[in-house]
Amino acid sequence: MNAIMTLPTHMSQAKRGVVYVKAVAVNDLPEDLRASANGLERIYSVHTEDGEQLALVADRKLAFVLARQHDFKPVAVH
Repeated sequence: MNAIMTLPTHMSQAKRGVVYVKAVAVNDLPEDLRASANGLERIYSVHTEDGEQLALVADRKLAFVLARQHDFKPVAVH
């Protein structure tokens, strides 16, 4: 699974703040996303406070690194 972070066009640098990192069961994803999970059972979602998904990545550490590279403050969701 490749890491892709999609930033909404309406999200300016000033609006970037906290994002949430959450584990997602691959079986709960749509079929096209499951196929790209390369046999993983769990991946990680990075999303905004209002639930807008910004990225799906293969592991937790990568999710945090990716968020920080885009000037967000990642927080884990349990």
